[in-house]
Amino acid sequence: MAGTLNIVVGSHVWLEDKDLAWIDGEVFRIEGLNAHVRTTNGKTVTASISNIHPKDTEILPDGIDDMTRLSYLHEPGVLDNLAVRYAKNIIYTYTGNILIAINPFQRLPHIAEPSTMEKYKGANFGELDPHVFALADVSYRQMMNEEKSNSILVSGESGAGKTETTKLLMRYLAFLGGRSKTGGRTVEQQVLESNPVLEAFGNAKTVRNNNSSRFGKFVEIHFDKSGKISGAAIRTYLLERSRVCQINSPERNYHCFYFLCSAPSEDIKRYKLGDPSSFHYLNQSSCIKVDGMSDAEEYLATRSAMNTVGITEQEQEATFRVVAAVLHLGNINFVKGRDADSSVVKDEKAKFHLNAAAELLMCDREKLENALIKRKINTPEGVITTTVDPNSATVSRDGLAKQIYCRLFDWLVNRLNASIGQDAQSARLIGVLDIYGFESFKTNSFEQLCINFTNEKLQQHFNQVHVEVERMLGSYDGRLIFASSVW
Repeated sequence: MAGTLNIVVGSHVWLEDKDLAWIDGEVFRIEGLNAHVRTTNGKTVTASISNIHPKDTEILPDGIDDMTRLSYLHEPGVLDNLAVRYAKNIIYTYTGNILIAINPFQRLPHIAEPSTMEKYKGANFGELDPHVFALADVSYRQMMNEEKSNSILVSGESGAGKTETTKLLMRYLAFLGGRSKTGGRTVEQQVLESNPVLEAFGNAKTVRNNNSSRFGKFVEIHFDKSGKISGAAIRTYLLERSRVCQINSPERNYHCFYFLCSAPSEDIKRYKLGDPSSFHYLNQSSCIKVDGMSDAEEYLATRSAMNTVGITEQEQEATFRVVAAVLHLGNINFVKGRDADSSVVKDEKAKFHLNAAAELLMCDREKLENALIKRKINTPEGVITTTVDPNSATVSRDGLAKQIYCRLFDWLVNRLNASIGQDAQSARLIGVLDIYGFESFKTNSFEQLCINFTNEKLQQHFNQVHVEVERMLGSYDGRLIFASSVW
């Protein structure tokens, strides 16, 4: 620990600060187990030597590009190195063979331009500046040279840039394994174009991220013997179902609901829609629009992406019909019926939405209503039908809406796989796992608790891997407390 290090008068150190997390300073007096430190902001602080970390005073102007070479692998040292590089728009840093990427919250075109891809193609890992392309390139070379499949984990907090990092990885792999276009859509085109489709139906604005993936995604990109992309497959899991019916301010529901409410007038009329603020599943939050995002343009872009990946016009029509039906379901309200523990549809407005939902789902209106306000119970004597109170009917309504939306999302994924799959059974593949973003709310849903638990387990795994790497390198001193991963 820090207390075992040689802290003397004149030592440059880091100590904890409630506002800045860590602040640096110089020790000017030591009394027993305590050190008196004059910080860079002019304050004098007394701290236990065991809580002080030594500072590297010879850090380079651009920081260290591989943090296994830092003099001190402790939290303030790592964070300071990342901050130095980030201030100069250097967002990538290695920790051994792990890449840390920090979201710049701005466009940095040079990062992904074709000339950058060419530069990293075939380069030895670590030969050039840290980059996500280097990680993808070494995975591709190992796969080809050793006939060994690889996977890349993209993990981090919500808003850290995981989805954009995943896109860059897929774009580079498509660059390496792409075929010349001879007519029609190439596999790599369809793989890349699947992103906006999945984002429209599986992403949402959260407190910390305007485009947060609310589902897990594992993309398998398969290659033939010559290294060309032969097919792909998308595996998804744990869509955040509760978001369909319940959102906290200032978050939004899934993007597609707002996109559809901003569709051309003929679509609005066909789906019997209106302003998004008129729908219960959307107006629980104060946020209806997202700065910098045009829902009308995104609707058209989503339709275009669906065309590109081979989803037919009829299938698109059915898809958005279901999306609209879910919105209408949320506006079906109930009141107490004549009998005890019974309920009826509240008023004409609620009946309008019931009729619209039934029409869009192409089901019988009366059967849909009965499914919401009645319950069937299997008994040894047979099936008994009972009525339910308004609260139970609302629970049934929300349960149905969530189930319909989840089935729609699963169908979309399967449909994308049918389009981009082709030869998705090859022995050579690179998998890209875009895991959920960690978030913590005042009230966490069950799905969010699962997401957070998964992330913690993954971070613990990579912490242990990193510790083993440092031990092998001989530089581990028991003070590594920073979880390195691809952010």
